[in-house]
Amino acid sequence: MDRLISTYFLFIITFYCSPLIAQNSSWQLVWQDEFTHGIGPDWVFETGTGANGWGNNELQYYRRENASVENGNLVITARRENFGGRSYTSARMKTQGRKSWRYGKIEARIALPSFQGSWPAFWMLGESISTVGWPSCGEIDIMEHINTDPDIHGTIHWRDHTGQRAMFGRSTGTDVTQFHIYSVEWDDKSIQWFVNGRKYNEANIENGINGTHEFHENFFILLNMAIGGNWPGFAVDNNAFPAKMYVDYVRVYQRNGGGGTAPFTRQVEAESFFAQSGVQLEPCVEGGLNVGYIETADWMAYSNINFPSTGNYLIEYRVASAVNGARLSADLQAGAIQLGEVGIPNTGGWQNWTTVSHTVYVNAGTYNFGIYAQSGGWNINWWKITKLNSSSARISSAKNLDTYDSEPLNSSTYTIFPNPAKDKLNVFIKEGTVYTAHILDMQGREVLRTGINEGSVDISSLEEGMYFIQFQADSETIMHRFIKE
Repeated sequence: MDRLISTYFLFIITFYCSPLIAQNSSWQLVWQDEFTHGIGPDWVFETGTGANGWGNNELQYYRRENASVENGNLVITARRENFGGRSYTSARMKTQGRKSWRYGKIEARIALPSFQGSWPAFWMLGESISTVGWPSCGEIDIMEHINTDPDIHGTIHWRDHTGQRAMFGRSTGTDVTQFHIYSVEWDDKSIQWFVNGRKYNEANIENGINGTHEFHENFFILLNMAIGGNWPGFAVDNNAFPAKMYVDYVRVYQRNGGGGTAPFTRQVEAESFFAQSGVQLEPCVEGGLNVGYIETADWMAYSNINFPSTGNYLIEYRVASAVNGARLSADLQAGAIQLGEVGIPNTGGWQNWTTVSHTVYVNAGTYNFGIYAQSGGWNINWWKITKLNSSSARISSAKNLDTYDSEPLNSSTYTIFPNPAKDKLNVFIKEGTVYTAHILDMQGREVLRTGINEGSVDISSLEEGMYFIQFQADSETIMHRFIKE
């Protein structure tokens, strides 16, 4: 955030004068805080006034108490109050000592206040700051805003090859009071800045050009809202308090080994269903339309949703509710594959939006995707799927078992063998319960529904290939992959 140094010569930096759309390739989500259930454990709060007002003659006293969670958003609140010898309080939080990264896509969805004297920021510092100090550690300002300026700023600070302090930055206009996604894409060649996926700045750091070697080390994330200081000045609009900075989420993506392309992700507007039952459309404060008036057992279905590879997916839902106890569930192929349920918090109003999510395991294929109201009283604006890296834990309401071998699959309630199987698949289930087996192909389509007779399922009518068997065992849904010889 430091603004005491002069702009570095532009010839060392590569940037584009016209905004470009970010490429959406294969980033892998490696860390996130959605602030759905509070502030995550990887944040550390800084307190006090720092040295010389955190190096910038800032006017606030930072306190942990000024950070909270409201309706699924992190809220940093700046207040006009006397504390610690200062006339203002606010909050500053960081992942230093807990989480840091070298390279990646770092993004947050943020809405800001805009008033004279404000200086909110989403930024990064090199982990080496504790040993080499600033600016030798390097600084990446993903987003800064001051006063009522119509622009946001993306900047880097470093110590150049001559030993001098250096900086380079560029700004772009946006309405900061609305939510926007602010991000950088950072690799061993460049740092690029984006607002809502549109690029407005790029810096060349390849081979540590002009001393930019700092940007090839680990960095941690910071969020804060300063009041006053060398850059915004010392005139403050005291009528603007309390002032709130809202952060919907912070996410970090990386490629294999720290490089690569953006993750597969697809966002779907909730009103783009091909079929529905019971719901209505209405104007949304976040723009466009949302689906509303959702009651228990209402549903929406979306066609041709592609999951490009087998593995874990983060599914997010942008929801609002004015009741307690609302729940939704997701499924594929008209309920043939259940993906699990998600609770929806009472957000305090039908247009007070938050994001809820769950992680599910899906086999590669194109499906009809369904959203079902297990309990009504909620609205939905959009939903999104993002492919996670293979190291993520698999979570689902069903036991989706994606391995097979020649040994029986055993649990406390069932045993399945042999695998591969030719004519019969033996299924031993705890005595006293009647079950129906559903056989699905690799696209999740039901190809056979049959009873389990004397502990086996007749699969002789199936063609050779790979399938799933799905059945209900007490309160859990079992889904297991097998091969038909």
